[in-house]
Amino acid sequence: MSATPLVPATELAARSGVAIPGESAEYRKARTALLAEEIELRRHIERVAAQRRALPPGPTIDGNYRFEGERGPVDFADLFGDKQTLLVYSYMFGAKRERPCPMCTSLLGAWDGEARDIQQRVALAVIAGAPIGRLLAFKQERGWRDLPLYTDLNGDYTRDFRGIAPDGSDMPSLNVFTRRDGTIRHFWSEEMSIATADPGQDPRGAPDPMPIWTLLDMTPEGRGKDWYPKLQYD
Repeated sequence: MSATPLVPATELAARSGVAIPGESAEYRKARTALLAEEIELRRHIERVAAQRRALPPGPTIDGNYRFEGERGPVDFADLFGDKQTLLVYSYMFGAKRERPCPMCTSLLGAWDGEARDIQQRVALAVIAGAPIGRLLAFKQERGWRDLPLYTDLNGDYTRDFRGIAPDGSDMPSLNVFTRRDGTIRHFWSEEMSIATADPGQDPRGAPDPMPIWTLLDMTPEGRGKDWYPKLQYD
């Protein structure tokens, strides 16, 4: 059965009826044209999400992954809790770091505000190489409440799922796993990198998992080319 045909984006944009007090005809024409592109972007995001959901079964997970969380040691299956899907972020806070990556920290600070909601549907885990005591001390410093943090005790998970570069430096990594009928599989990972970046742009996912960039993209200043979040501001 075929899907219902979509109304052209330009037609939907023309139906909007929005008008900003004092706007010029030139502004409204340009804004309506932009709205049509925004509608197309929304549709493309949904098409990509549907294509992602339709991926064939990924490889089974059978590594000896060991972690330590706030409540003690756990294995990989424990990270799922009572959920069937697990989202794992590899935090650039390795054992040799006294302070973590500012960009990762900015992302996770935003995620902390959504963590309770996210975990109504899927399990969430943030994995790093730093000892659990250091992770929890930093969590308290930032005022994070709901992010589940874990130390990768043997480093196997971090090595297998792109949380460390060939030179041994930390890398951010986002992976999704499923557990169906007792079998754990890899479902999807964020694979955009420097190799896939367009000229003049930092490597980033699409959609970008950092809410700050989505918001800044709505402003005339944009995200800029040389500004990045910091751990502290004067």
